[in-house]
Amino acid sequence: MSNQSYLSIYAKSFNWAGFFLPKKIYLKCSALYDFCRVVDNIADSNESIDIKKKKFINFHNNFDNKQFEDPIIKNMWGLINEFDISLNIIKDLLDGINSDIRDNIRLEREKDLLIYSYKVAGTVGLMMAKILRVKKKNSLKSAIDLGIAMQLTNISRDVIEDLNNGRSYINLNFEDIKSTIELAEKYYENSFYSIKEIPLRLRFAILVARRVYRKIGHKILNKQNIENYTKSGKIYVSNLEKIIETFYSLFDLIKLFLITKNDDDIQHDHFLINEEINLDERI
Repeated sequence: MSNQSYLSIYAKSFNWAGFFLPKKIYLKCSALYDFCRVVDNIADSNESIDIKKKKFINFHNNFDNKQFEDPIIKNMWGLINEFDISLNIIKDLLDGINSDIRDNIRLEREKDLLIYSYKVAGTVGLMMAKILRVKKKNSLKSAIDLGIAMQLTNISRDVIEDLNNGRSYINLNFEDIKSTIELAEKYYENSFYSIKEIPLRLRFAILVARRVYRKIGHKILNKQNIENYTKSGKIYVSNLEKIIETFYSLFDLIKLFLITKNDDDIQHDHFLINEEINLDERI
């Protein structure tokens, strides 16, 4: 790979927001993303299921055995030790990605969708919050919410692409897509007040990432029906739209200063996830 990070290549929205982070923190967030992307690329490759399983097991074993010859693994263990990241969070992430290494995937229940979204993205939100020095328990729960919201946005955007790859997280009809975006909205809302717990100089970047990613869902809703959705191809936020959302994020920053409400007042919708996974143990 070149000097570019996976973050700058694959995650344009996050990379845009990362511009507003101090370079040292950006590099740590980039190291986390690199780890997630390397594992995700195994599951998303066009290779056979058997080959993907072997590669996944090999990477998993190398991680467990601290094979520091691999800089991705070395950097991830550095983050784990520096920020006291529970290995249960890593296990959840790897379990979620491993669940995608199958011929046909179909999630039938909202519970399954939320658990999957926690594993592959809520975990990343939680680890990112730890890197940003968030300590408060309810705030860390809100970081999980932001990760879940973003994953639900991803799923809503990529229904056709996922179906072509044998993955059905939600059905290909506009009602299901719309209801998934509405579910994401609840988690975006629950993530907002906790951003006050992020150190001030790091806060704006998260507000920008939240707004830019949320915009994808709003653009999907504007398609209004499955025909328009199907014709539109991959929906993304243009650079002009990113600039506009960045501007609106300034008002979010001011709002956080002015409001008295905090995340102690938030009822986190983690009941279905906690039936299978004890999130308190991860936090």
